[in-house]
Amino acid sequence: MIQLNLPTYNFKLKSKENKMLIFDKLRKKYMVLTPEEWVRQHYVSYLIEEKKYPTSLIALEKQLTINNRKKRTDILVFNTDGNPEIIVECKAPSIKITQDTFDQIARYNLKLKATFLIVTNGLEHFYCKMDFENETYIFLKEIPDYKS
Repeated sequence: MIQLNLPTYNFKLKSKENKMLIFDKLRKKYMVLTPEEWVRQHYVSYLIEEKKYPTSLIALEKQLTINNRKKRTDILVFNTDGNPEIIVECKAPSIKITQDTFDQIARYNLKLKATFLIVTNGLEHFYCKMDFENETYIFLKEIPDYKS
């Protein structure tokens, strides 16, 4: 897997049936190591290690229904009240982040109403803060650290 534009973390990796697996410390099981999973695991570690978000507030691949279709958020961070605070959409490093990517996370957020949206392919990261009053988002340089 390629080096990402995130800190380096020590992951538990293993090979099984000719597939590489990565241990997901939140789901407590090995997952197939796809390029997108590589980005997701790095970003989860970034949120926990660098931004100090508690693991108890982070959910992976949370299912939601939009227009009678089942969708999944890559990473969903809740606030202490149990409401969505941050949605993270992860793409493989080879996938260019486009307006379609932002449209996808915006559709999810119509339902979830999170304050922050993050789109990353592990190489580029885009951070947005929602402005619900004006129905837009403001780009930020960085996502805020966790505040209890």
